[in-house]
Amino acid sequence: MAHLSWHKPHLERRIVGSTNRWRFPRKPFVGDLLALSQMCKAVNVDFDEVLKNPDRLCISQIQKNFPENLKNKAIQSGEAGVILECLGFRWELHQPQLFQSGTLTKLYMMALARGNANPEKELEKLLPAQLPGKMKEQRPVKKMIISLKINDPLVTEAAFAVALKNLYLREVKVSVDDVLGVLAGAHILQFRSLFQRCVTTMMNGLTPGTIKNFYLAGCKYKEETLTTACEKWMEMNLVPLVGTQIHLRKIPQELLHKVLRSPRLFTFSELHLLKTLLLWVYLQLNNKAQTIPMYETVLSFFSSFPKKCCFLDRDVGQNWMPLFLCLRLHGITKGKDLEELRHINFFPESWLVRVIANHYHALENGGDMAHVKDLTTQGVRFGLLFNQEYTTHSKVIAVYGFFFEIKGIKYDTTSYSFHMQRIRHTDLEFASSVYEHSPISLRAERLVTYEIRAQTLVDGKWQEFTTNQIKQKFGLVKSSCKSHALKIQTVGIPIYASFSFVFSLS
Repeated sequence: MAHLSWHKPHLERRIVGSTNRWRFPRKPFVGDLLALSQMCKAVNVDFDEVLKNPDRLCISQIQKNFPENLKNKAIQSGEAGVILECLGFRWELHQPQLFQSGTLTKLYMMALARGNANPEKELEKLLPAQLPGKMKEQRPVKKMIISLKINDPLVTEAAFAVALKNLYLREVKVSVDDVLGVLAGAHILQFRSLFQRCVTTMMNGLTPGTIKNFYLAGCKYKEETLTTACEKWMEMNLVPLVGTQIHLRKIPQELLHKVLRSPRLFTFSELHLLKTLLLWVYLQLNNKAQTIPMYETVLSFFSSFPKKCCFLDRDVGQNWMPLFLCLRLHGITKGKDLEELRHINFFPESWLVRVIANHYHALENGGDMAHVKDLTTQGVRFGLLFNQEYTTHSKVIAVYGFFFEIKGIKYDTTSYSFHMQRIRHTDLEFASSVYEHSPISLRAERLVTYEIRAQTLVDGKWQEFTTNQIKQKFGLVKSSCKSHALKIQTVGIPIYASFSFVFSLS
């Protein structure tokens, strides 16, 4: 394939007034670096990139030569001047629309260069012929054939047709079902505006069924805004939504690891997060499972392995060790739950021994969590998912003999507040279900470092509200039992409210 050269045999500069400004000509040249720098600024092209790849400059110039009104509507009269052979089809295209695609522009210029005609002169004839008011004077254009080979399996004939249709019409609707293929087609065509619209469609269409493919597409095409949106969506929905559906099986380990390490991860409790992760491993090893199993089924599966070593020390489990290192097992305080974990022989024995030893130490010292050094990465987490139908929503939690109610209140359609307060075990409506087999602390005060955070999605963007870290003594009297309230104004729903705390050394 011949290489198109735009260099003139000798240097020249076109002087414009006293500024010595290089004016955009019909015949570009790159021999004069000062002139080239001025030209790059004029057409908004990176100077260093042009030095590495002069084709960028040629394509940018051609695209800028066509008025915007020609780029965004089909030619009302006249035959198509280019035939694109691709995916076993022949697509007829007009030059003004074709030049919106960087790839097609380059193929077209290469096709011009292969002929005997001077490509610069051919373009000079073409440009004025496409301008408004000159349609009647347009001569019949000999159709030029260009070929494009596509190896991306995401690009189907239907998706590519939609991508080409967008060269002619503004805002052609791209459905969520087709968006992956259209995105891939836009990437191959170097059709940036369509690519960005596909990204927006994907960001607004995240569900348990689409999250995997959309995330992998973001990684494949190095689209950071899309991968970030997928990660953020998963931080909120891993436990309450994805973890309840069979789509959990498809979540890539890389994405799961990023989400587990995030300080913004939402979970109802540390136990809920552990159950979700155990379920993910179960689904990786049971490909034929078509429904979400009961938690008891998952426990039975792992307990069926030989007891000579724990699951994570086996060859099959070692690859998943980094995921479980992200868990905060010290946030699981009920003896029954810890006994179940010991029985299934999933974790190294040293992990559970350390967790239980820390629990005993905390109980002996009035609840002080000496083993927790940092609230952001080690704080015990609980969460409320505040849905539209709620006016109030609360949950009682028990840690080391202290009882707290975490609560959300809706005041009107856009006003909410979230707080936590210490309560007496005798004040519980269903006391036995909460503190059964649980210790009860009689300490009058408990020093707590905590943070309350609320997050919600509004118009495709996440809003985040936080109290920041607060250290406070919680008593049992009305004046000292309640935390600072996180008051927010938002139209977003649902609201993911997270309560993270540490019992500080007193």
